[in-house]
Amino acid sequence: MKEKKTTSILQRILVNCSTQFPGQNWPKRVRLSITCLYPIPPMRCSISGSRGLFYDDGNKLLLSLTSDQVFSWKVSPFDPNAEPTSDSVGEGPVLSARFSLDSKILAIQRSIHDIQFWNKEKGTSFFHRCKPESGKILGFFWTDCPTCNFVLVKTSGLDLLSYDFESQSIQVIESKRTNVSWYVYTHESRLVLLASGMQCKSFTGFQGSLPIYSSKVSVSVVDNVLLVHQVDAKVVILYDLFTDSRVPISAPLPLLLRGYPRASMSSRFSTKDDGSSELNSTNDEETTIYRDGWIFLNPDLICDTTSGLLWNIYLDLDAISASSSDVPSVLEFLQRRKLEASKAKQLCLALTKAILLEHRAVGVVAQAMDVLMTSYTRAIKTGSFFKGIRAKSLSFGAQQAHNSRVFTDEFSRGDSRGGPVKIDSSVTPSEHTVRSSTFSDSDFEEGSASSELGTGAESSGTNVQPQSELPGPSTAPFGPHNEEQQESQLISAAISPEELYRFVFSPVDEEMAGDPAYLVSVIVEFLRSATLERIRVYPSIYVLMIQLLARGDRYGELGLFVINKIIEPSKEVAYQLLESGRQHLPTRKLGIDMLRLLLLHHDYVLTLLQDGNYLEALRYARKYKVVSVQPSLFLEAAYASNDSLHLASVLRFFSDFMPAFKNTPDHATYCEILNQMNAPYIAA
Repeated sequence: MKEKKTTSILQRILVNCSTQFPGQNWPKRVRLSITCLYPIPPMRCSISGSRGLFYDDGNKLLLSLTSDQVFSWKVSPFDPNAEPTSDSVGEGPVLSARFSLDSKILAIQRSIHDIQFWNKEKGTSFFHRCKPESGKILGFFWTDCPTCNFVLVKTSGLDLLSYDFESQSIQVIESKRTNVSWYVYTHESRLVLLASGMQCKSFTGFQGSLPIYSSKVSVSVVDNVLLVHQVDAKVVILYDLFTDSRVPISAPLPLLLRGYPRASMSSRFSTKDDGSSELNSTNDEETTIYRDGWIFLNPDLICDTTSGLLWNIYLDLDAISASSSDVPSVLEFLQRRKLEASKAKQLCLALTKAILLEHRAVGVVAQAMDVLMTSYTRAIKTGSFFKGIRAKSLSFGAQQAHNSRVFTDEFSRGDSRGGPVKIDSSVTPSEHTVRSSTFSDSDFEEGSASSELGTGAESSGTNVQPQSELPGPSTAPFGPHNEEQQESQLISAAISPEELYRFVFSPVDEEMAGDPAYLVSVIVEFLRSATLERIRVYPSIYVLMIQLLARGDRYGELGLFVINKIIEPSKEVAYQLLESGRQHLPTRKLGIDMLRLLLLHHDYVLTLLQDGNYLEALRYARKYKVVSVQPSLFLEAAYASNDSLHLASVLRFFSDFMPAFKNTPDHATYCEILNQMNAPYIAA
């Protein structure tokens, strides 16, 4: 009997592609290999009485259940020495277990018909039982779908359920009926693949669906943004794949062709079969949007088979930002962008500054601050913020020279319509092939950079102060090479508190000099958001807050902010309190006390001397052995008081505790002065 040859799924895909696009030279054979590049030590999970190990890919947890407890290990980021966390559960058999995506509820499959939901916070549980006639439970998983959050996979199909955390009840939203033999689900793709049939040759896939508004659509993906081309209407609807929402990012927006050289490409050469060349004129049909000859090649290419052009799709972040008035949502969208992180960061700073100058509602500003601080925390934890700083510092000089050039785009001058997507033309497909081979997805991987700056990210990350100029509108030419240069400088759009101060709060203060109350409210919301995210705030922001409160004569509130540690103590803050307290002595006293609490002995003694409290300063200097303050300062203060006893006490102090003082010019000078002050009394 001859051995029956089978065709792999990959080979079938290649055959289908070669049938659809016969002009391409598709490979006849593909070899796949898996190579372990970095061997790592294993994680040991030795639990006595364990009933088995389960992997929860939604939370990246490894679970081990015993008769009364569930142990879980966080495997991302991987730590071979990680200690497990444990939670108590009830007795019973265990077929499978998964935590909800917020880790509050543990679902345990007890039988082929029963699922137990265990509430960790309340310590309560309830059972969901499926009817035996509806089939056996093959498995389950939690989702972040807007319509349902729990899915049961049964031999009869899928049950889409909604679990209510407050009432601890479950409701069936929808059931999809199909015979299922086995299934595979990955949380990363949100795709469940069902196998059915006698020999499991039929596969059915289900995933989070999106509405379409045209009879003919095509899709592209750029920087994790799904572009749904409504071909008939000639517009694009954009969905952010990082958010599980069926709502588009903005209203439908048009395509805009950029980078197509009308003036310089009025004619182009074509090569004949015999090697000779001829001149072909370029017509306007080549720049027509959504031509019949357009073939969309995933993820971000468009092949114009009629004119022989290959287009590359880019997002126009400026147009997308301007198309929506929901600033917090726009900021969320921009903070997730990686391919144009530098541009996204500039836009975020500009939008934040704009809503402050427009006096938007404090609630809207609070949402914007929450978005920025959450994104900054995520960038700190993943290390992408530090990699961006390091890469930017390496290419800072080159970028400055590049930004100083003024660029004029003839095509943009001729067609000024805005659009969400930029399409860059390449004259020949081979040019794009070369670029793809030298600029791959690995260039954007976080693990490709050195981990030197990632050490201790959470504790010392905010101490890094990136050297950057004030962001403004980009004057660099658009195109793939410019995009690569931008990416080499910045890989995260996250904004640090110091950058918020330099590029938002401080400029807004200068432009809103007559209205400090609003900016104080904004900074308070910023401090609230930073506190929730456990982010260290730079003293410059507190200094600005003190200036604003003093400018509005709100010294009472200022005192409460300092006493309740809303304004964190620091040397800069203390000196600003001293400055602002020139007209308000209690505020100046707060600054003096802060210097003492911070153990800034030298500064504290100098401040006492400036206020004329030289005897108190002398006692403090003796107690804490402050030898950095020059004796002449004390002597000058005592002499200015015109009290010979005080001057004699100061001289005696330095003579006793600083033996070398008797040999200094100051000793001789002030002894002579003391003698002159006492001369009239001696003569009498």
